[in-house]
Amino acid sequence: MAKSRPALSLPEFIALMGMTFATVAFSIDAMLPAMSAIAAELTPGAPNRAQLIITSFVLGMGIGTLFTGPLSDTFGRKPVILGGAVVYIAGAMLAWAAESLETVLLARVLQGLGAAGPRIAALAIVRDLYSGRIMARVMSFAMMVFALVPAIAPMIGAGIIALTGWRGIFLAFVLFALTAAGWLGLRQPETLPPGYRRPFSLSAIGSGLSEMLRLRQVTVTILILTLVFGMLFATLSTVQMVFDRSFDAAASFPYWFGAVALVSALGSLLNARIVVRVGMRQVVRWSLLGEIALTGLFAVVILAGVEDGALFYAYVVWILSIFMLAGLTIGNLNALGMEPLGHLAGLAASVIGSVSTVGAVLIAVPIGLAFDGTPLPVAVGILICAAVALLLMRFLGEGEIAEAR
Repeated sequence: MAKSRPALSLPEFIALMGMTFATVAFSIDAMLPAMSAIAAELTPGAPNRAQLIITSFVLGMGIGTLFTGPLSDTFGRKPVILGGAVVYIAGAMLAWAAESLETVLLARVLQGLGAAGPRIAALAIVRDLYSGRIMARVMSFAMMVFALVPAIAPMIGAGIIALTGWRGIFLAFVLFALTAAGWLGLRQPETLPPGYRRPFSLSAIGSGLSEMLRLRQVTVTILILTLVFGMLFATLSTVQMVFDRSFDAAASFPYWFGAVALVSALGSLLNARIVVRVGMRQVVRWSLLGEIALTGLFAVVILAGVEDGALFYAYVVWILSIFMLAGLTIGNLNALGMEPLGHLAGLAASVIGSVSTVGAVLIAVPIGLAFDGTPLPVAVGILICAAVALLLMRFLGEGEIAEAR
C-alpha cells in the first residue's frame, strides 16, 4: 500500500500515539487504588470479588481485539478509534452511576470493548505512515510515553479517590478518552485511503483462524503468551489487595507500584540489547526459568514464616520480576506467533491478541479469587503457569535460521 504522508510533526504524532496506546494502561492501573473502597461499598461480604474489576475490563478488551483489526481495514482507522472512544465513555459513565458490583463489572467489559479500538487501530496508523527502522523508532518513542502511565496512574487514581471518592476515577476516564479522541479527531487525518479498504467478513476471519490453528508454532506460541498474560493479569488484579490486606500498606501502594513500573521497563531495554544475539526463543526460555526460580524461592520464603518487613520487600522484588518477565517475553512471543503469517498480518495480530487475552482472563480469575490474605496462592498459581509455559517451549523447536532473517 502506498504510504500516506504524515500530517503532524513527529513529536506531536509520537505524543498522540503514546496517549492513545496508554488508554489500556490508564484504565487498569488507575483503578488499582480504588479496589478496597469499591469492595467495602459494593461487596463487603466478599472483598476478593472487587479484583474482577480488572479482569472484566481485560475480558472486554480481548473480545473487542478480535474484531477491531478487520473493522479498521474496512472502515478506516479513525472511525474505529473514535467509535471505540464512544463505547469506552459509555462504559465509564455506567460504572460511575452503578449501584452494584455486577453493574460495574458489566460497565468494565463495555469499557474494554471500547479500548480495543485504540489498542489495535493506533498500531495500524503507525504502520500506515511508517515502515522499517523508522517505524521501529517511532514505536520506541511512543512506547516511552506509554511506559510512564503505569508509573503515575495509581498516584493519579489515589489523588482522585482522596478528592472525590472512587467514582471520580470513571469521570477521569471520560476526560482522558475525550482528550485523546478530540486530539486525534481534530489533528490526525485518516491514514487508510478508501481504495485500500477491504470488506469485513466473518468468513475471512474464520478461514484465517483455521489456517493459524493448523500451524504448531502459532498455536504453541498463543498458549505460552496466554500463560504469560495470565501471570501478569493475576498479579495486577491482586497487587493492591496484597499491599492492603497482607502488609497494611495501602497508603504507600501508588508509590511502590510506580517505582516497580519504572524499574520493570528495564526488561524491555534488556530484551532489545540481547534478542538479536541470542534469539527470541532463548530469551523466553531464560526468562521463564528465572521466573520459576524466583517464584519458587518466594513461596519458600512465605512458607518459612519470614517476618512482615522482609516478606514485604521479597514481595516487591517478586512482582518486579513478573513485570520484567512481561517485558522480556511478550514482544518476542508476538513476533514468534506472527513469523509464519506475513500474508495474514492484520488478522493474525487481532486473533493472537484476542485469544491470548481472553484465555489469560480465564487463568487469572481463579488465581486471583484464591487470594486468602497472603501472596502464597497467587505465587503457587504463577509458578504453575511458568512451569507449563516452559514445558510448552519444547514444542517450538529452535528456529535460529528463521529468527535471524
